[in-house]
Formats: sequence, C-alpha cells, structure tokens
Amino acid sequence: MTVIPPFTPDGLLPAGDYEVTFAELRQSVLVLGPGDPKEYPSWDAVWRAKLVDNLEALTRQLWQVGIREVYADGSFAEDKDHPNDIDGYFVCDLARLRSGQLERELNLMDPHKVWTWDPASRRPYRGYPKRQLPMWHRYRVELYPHVPGLGIETGIRDRHGHELEFPSAFRQSRRDGTPRGIVKLRYGGQS
Repeated sequence: MTVIPPFTPDGLLPAGDYEVTFAELRQSVLVLGPGDPKEYPSWDAVWRAKLVDNLEALTRQLWQVGIREVYADGSFAEDKDHPNDIDGYFVCDLARLRSGQLERELNLMDPHKVWTWDPASRRPYRGYPKRQLPMWHRYRVELYPHVPGLGIETGIRDRHGHELEFPSAFRQSRRDGTPRGIVKLRYGGQS
C-alpha cells in the first residue's frame, strides 16, 4: 500500500495528513519522484533525500525533548523538481516556548545552535528576497512551534483574506489556496 499517494494533476500532495516513518518518506513520491526517472530527468531525488536527512536530524532533536507531533510540507510536498526547502511545524506547550526552555534544550543538542524563531536572527541568502532563520541556513528546513488554541497567525491568508494558524496554513498551496496534504512524522520512526 502506498503511504503517500501520487501528486494531484495540479502538482500537489492530495489533501490529507500522511503519517510516515523516515524510511517510508524516503521511498515516497516526495523523494523518488512522480514516475519513471527517464520521464522526469530534472527531478532532484538526491537533493530531496538530503532535505529528508536534515529534517530527520531536527525532528529527532524535537523527539528527544518530548515533542511528538511534527509536520512537514512546503514546496517539498509539491511536484517541484528542486524545492528550496522543507517547511513545517511542531506542536508544543506555551510555558516551555515562552520561557525559552524549549529553545535552550534544543540548542544543547544541535551542534550548530540553530533553534530560534527570533526575527532578529534572520539573515539574507544570495538570490532570496526573504531573510531566513539560522536553521534554514544550516539545514534548509524551517520548523515552527505551534501552540494549539493560542491563535498565533502566520502571515498566510486564505482565499477570503483571513489569516491562518499553522495547521491550516500548511495544508494549502501558497499559490492559490488549494488544499494540499501534509506529512506527519511518525514518532520513533526508523531511518
């Protein structure tokens, strides 16, 4: 059985949450491509696999500090030959986030100390209009904290102009708001 289905005709992961291990993710259409490699010669499976390796490193750090719900998507969940990165979010509690405890615990594990969401930590990257967080510069992955019920908005709007929280924002295409799927990383999933 295919855990992650083929892309829609619009090039998106079909709407839904797809819970996978890292091994299943590496064997999915999101890494290997939408079909025969001869038909998709510019599909960059090597780059996509590297992004998954980086996502796994960060996700395992989150798991080590007790975070169990981690989601990933962005252009990685589209039929883009060479996505810029992987975007995602994780579910956490407000007290740990607000106090800085979560950030400190994660940075104790990460050799590059990339865990921060402080806007002042964003730096430019050549050819990109948006300043990026340290984790993006090192891993090309950005994972954001989500506190359920808090109502933190993302700057992403639905087709009616309403600002969305992470769960909703990550389940739609930025191009036109079309619903799209998201990957949930199965806790403890093997490499």
